Amino acid sequence: MLKLSSLFVRTLREDPADAEVASHKLLVRAGYIRRVAPGIYTWLPLGLRVLRNVENIVREEMNRAGAQEVLFPALLPREPYEATNRWTEYGPTLFKLQDRKKNDMLLAPTHEEMFTLLVKDLYSSYKDLPLTLYQIQTKYRDEARPRAGVIRGREFVMKDAYSFDMDEAGLDESYNVMREAYQRVYKRLGLPFAIVSAMSGAMGGSRSEEFLFPTAIGEDTFVRSPGGYAANTEAVTTPMPEELDASGVPEAASVRTPGASTIASLVDVSNEVNPREDRPWTAADTLKSVVIVATHPDGEKELIVIAIPGDREVDMKRVEAALAPAEVTMADHEAFEPYPELVPGFLGPEVVGPQSERRAQQAEDERPVLRLLLDAHVARGSSWIVGGNSVDVHRYNVVYGRDFEADGAIEAAEVLAGDPAPDGSGALEIARGIEIGHIFQLGRKYAESLGLTVLDENGKTRVVTMGSYGIGVSRALASIAEHYHDDKGLIWPTNVAPAHVHVLATGKEDAVFEMAEKIAAELESAGIEVIYDDRRKMSAGVKFKDYELLGMPYGVVVGKGLKDGNVEIRTRATGESVNVPVDQAVASVVDLVKNDPAGVINA
Repeated sequence: MLKLSSLFVRTLREDPADAEVASHKLLVRAGYIRRVAPGIYTWLPLGLRVLRNVENIVREEMNRAGAQEVLFPALLPREPYEATNRWTEYGPTLFKLQDRKKNDMLLAPTHEEMFTLLVKDLYSSYKDLPLTLYQIQTKYRDEARPRAGVIRGREFVMKDAYSFDMDEAGLDESYNVMREAYQRVYKRLGLPFAIVSAMSGAMGGSRSEEFLFPTAIGEDTFVRSPGGYAANTEAVTTPMPEELDASGVPEAASVRTPGASTIASLVDVSNEVNPREDRPWTAADTLKSVVIVATHPDGEKELIVIAIPGDREVDMKRVEAALAPAEVTMADHEAFEPYPELVPGFLGPEVVGPQSERRAQQAEDERPVLRLLLDAHVARGSSWIVGGNSVDVHRYNVVYGRDFEADGAIEAAEVLAGDPAPDGSGALEIARGIEIGHIFQLGRKYAESLGLTVLDENGKTRVVTMGSYGIGVSRALASIAEHYHDDKGLIWPTNVAPAHVHVLATGKEDAVFEMAEKIAAELESAGIEVIYDDRRKMSAGVKFKDYELLGMPYGVVVGKGLKDGNVEIRTRATGESVNVPVDQAVASVVDLVKNDPAGVINA
């Protein structure tokens, strides 16, 4: 059994200075993890026990779904990633290094290439398929902003699985099997989850869904509708607006708008210097031009102007998803230096669009052409107030399709509560969550790049169709800690707890320690995992605080009641306690643990 007198753990009473969320604070304070560097953590004995329990639940459900486990190295050669172009596409997120012979290597952020090449090496016939392989392995990504402990780290544990089928019909079946397996995993972990449509990003592929743990501290924003639509905001599509009749809109005109450098001030000034007859101007009448820098994987930078309704803000995550694999940032003054004719704060679409004079001169202009992308909310034929490309000047009655054109559309605007669901299923509500799983229909991207083919029943060569299925194991652990805690400490579900029961000897008498150890040993013999606080010189108050902080589902307190033949059994989740006769203690605890609905042990 685990004895606190010798267990490698030190609990802390104060929150670590760099911790912002509850799970991070408590996992450090309870001695489950220790920080090595930003986004890199050591797993201590108790933390490792929880991590292994989470892994085992994932492993059991993957095996139940018919997948077979393998294990790849984390250190890999460059060549397979070069073949799929991900050596470049991953950009600075990829950890790159060289061996002593100057061969390029990487620390794997994900293993599509390795799975594909392994199957190519061993399989050649349609008779070998379908096949699903998986591993539970450490991954490495040089996150720009590691945060929240092991929720977003640079080194993390992930389960990744890949299915191999002859065609799309087979992929659909494999995908649904994995989708159901994921639901069983999260139910057994006791984690609430939402399944939402998502973007595939650098992974590629078509159908894509995320499993999100809903929580206010989540990095992902997602939407739901009363009719069942659910999607990550990055994947929300705007219903295409109908084209408007602009025949009655007057010609565009320039108007001086002193001091109107923001949307709010532009509305105020417009209502003063150029009022409408039918109603006041609002932010929804303005079209602001936001300039971003897109840095492509090869390092090339591109300046892009995005025109968006003034009553909306740009969602940079949606922009980055739309422009993947490029990384995007807002343009600064330095980015504008090659374009002195553009006036920040007063930039309008007329001067950068395909019909602009500036674009017409591009053959003589050695500078890259700025692209103009319109947010999907902008309807052809709609009329706007836009920047006049001169300080304190704006243009009115500027019509999309008459006065300017664009190079394309982009999903750039933030999604707001009350927006219509793309499928017409009602108004959207906004929520936040942590991504704990992601499944993709990869199709043939990696098989084609790496030459994974098999012979079909007619002896013809066919490219294999693939699916990809990931679970963030260490992130799921942190999510459980985020969901199951109170102001005193962690409250682990029975399925993942480092031990089922925390036995406390509270007192100085030998009889107390002898009985506590006897109960702990009998529980261990009955298949119940135990942490026994056998520390002789520690006060009862400290022991109780550690019991609450460490978060075992149940506690057995052997102390003052022993003289009356009783011990106390505590339930950590509810705070309830009951005194039972000593000779009934073991049977009572065994019954509690094996029939624990909160612990989802039998899910």
